[in-house]
Amino acid sequence: MHELILHHYPTSPFAEKARLMLGFKQLSWRSVMIPPLMPKPDLTALTGGYRKTPVLQVGADIYCDTALIARRLEAEKLTPTLFPEGQEFNVASLAQWADSVVFQHAVSLVFQPESIAVRFATLPPEFLKSFMADRGALFSGGQASRLPLEQAKHQWPTLMARLQQQLAREEGDFLFGEPSLADFALAHALWFLRGTPVTAPLVDDYPEIAAWLARVLGFGHGSLSEMSAEEAIAVAREAPPAALPEEAFVDPNGFAPGQRVAIAAVDYGVDPVEGELLFCGAEELILRREDPRAGVVHVHFPRLGFRLETR
Repeated sequence: MHELILHHYPTSPFAEKARLMLGFKQLSWRSVMIPPLMPKPDLTALTGGYRKTPVLQVGADIYCDTALIARRLEAEKLTPTLFPEGQEFNVASLAQWADSVVFQHAVSLVFQPESIAVRFATLPPEFLKSFMADRGALFSGGQASRLPLEQAKHQWPTLMARLQQQLAREEGDFLFGEPSLADFALAHALWFLRGTPVTAPLVDDYPEIAAWLARVLGFGHGSLSEMSAEEAIAVAREAPPAALPEEAFVDPNGFAPGQRVAIAAVDYGVDPVEGELLFCGAEELILRREDPRAGVVHVHFPRLGFRLETR
């Protein structure tokens, strides 16, 4: 068995989602720090161009997007489960909504001028300028657009009221009674808002939600140890990719195994990754690519939210 290697940086909200899932499952993992801004040459040596954070590496298999990382962690250790029996559809659907709609609101609220001034107060002005330019490029060309701040402020009480209602209706301490992927998908956006005193009241003014968030964050991050990017690339280079899933290859648009394709996100961070299409499953796409540093790797993407194009 290969070690779980998470490529991330401390302030990334989606990385916090992945770290909490690792903690929930009480897994041991290796931590590789990546830059928050492009270029990210060590990361893209593994992914082929995918730049979003985090990325999970298991040997020569590279998993992009926390929706798919959750399923890979589920395969690594089934219990405790991220997808409680009988709630699989509800959990996955609410998590997808939280990762898009709630996170979109959080981004607008976090990047309002007053919050930015506090968040970047100790950093040089040049970094803030570079950061904003990088995030502008991240949201260029995709279907996602920046939600106007006024609209985010206007709608936030509705989102919090719905969350409070769901927590009040369940007998347990989590969104569906027992912990699930839905909790972690909602928690990371609220954790992001808690980052400055400007936006923290958007969470802390709702005591039941703040208490639920404390329970989710209480799972911690599991057992981690540091690893360098060079060591992680060497792991990929020296390991054979895992066997493909036994699930049937299904694509209604005529793509076939062995075809040269590009896979890209449709919302933001739409940089395409080119390679040989190996697998199309109900939840997962797998691409084979070869890199001068990392060797032969299999790059895994969720099917939902990503597109295939011929090359």
